[in-house]
Amino acid sequence: MAAKIIDGNKIAEEIKVRVKSELDTLKEKNKNIKPVLVAVQVGDNPASRVYIKNQKTSCEAIGIEYNLIQLDANISENDLINEIEKIGKDSNVTGMILQMPLPPQINAKKIQMIITPGKDVEGISPVNLGKLLYSEIKPFVAPCTALSAMECIKSTGIELKGKEVVIVGHSEIVSKPICLMLLSSVMESATPTVCHIATQDLAFHTKRAEILIVAVGKAGLIKGNMIKEGAIVIDVGINRIPVKDEKGNSIIDEKTGKPKMKTVGDVIFDEAVNIAGYITPVPGGTGAVTTSILLQNLLNLYKIQVNS
Repeated sequence: MAAKIIDGNKIAEEIKVRVKSELDTLKEKNKNIKPVLVAVQVGDNPASRVYIKNQKTSCEAIGIEYNLIQLDANISENDLINEIEKIGKDSNVTGMILQMPLPPQINAKKIQMIITPGKDVEGISPVNLGKLLYSEIKPFVAPCTALSAMECIKSTGIELKGKEVVIVGHSEIVSKPICLMLLSSVMESATPTVCHIATQDLAFHTKRAEILIVAVGKAGLIKGNMIKEGAIVIDVGINRIPVKDEKGNSIIDEKTGKPKMKTVGDVIFDEAVNIAGYITPVPGGTGAVTTSILLQNLLNLYKIQVNS
């Protein structure tokens, strides 16, 4: 029996409706304080342009002002730090987002560490990440993709208590936060295992997972025979690969003369869908939810701003 598809677009719309409703109420009570998101882009990256357009559209649709600060690709690290600190001190800014990637002369982690926690809409500052360690304190903001994965799991209605969860990947803004979120309740937590590049016999771990979360960025990493029957599969990976014909040859786009490309996850969907109980598609899964989580985080920062 084929797995039930976790519809990220539907989840995203539900979150946006909820956020807009709360935001409208708060704005009516606090007419002198506007919710404003500032995006900082260094240089001009084609992929970032798409994200920026989507962010702007999503923000404006629910009444959030969206401002883009475009900085020269050759900016020095110190000058960028000054810009980030200036935005952090601006009382008119509710939240800020630093677009990736950054040019090679910039240490991305160093910049992320100096983002003002109260303006950190992505939940990536040390203070906001640190709050995830304290299960009794619900963080106001947390990494968007990690929260997106948790929302997708929550949508299945399956109880987390005691579930064997395997997370493939150990990044600071996806896998590690997910692990901490899974341990957030003393009595209701799952039992997570985190696998990474040094893990021996990955399939041994994935085949026992009742919930499998994959966030590596490697197409085809998880095959159908590596998944437990009936498992919830959350595919966070986003990869661009060539479209091929029956013989395995790349199909060429007649207009561009280049191979046609498609977006896939880390899990081989066509194999996994016949084994899993629930699965997120790529595209249309966690990626679709992530932007709505950004709005949810901004709402929470706005709540702090209007109540301070």
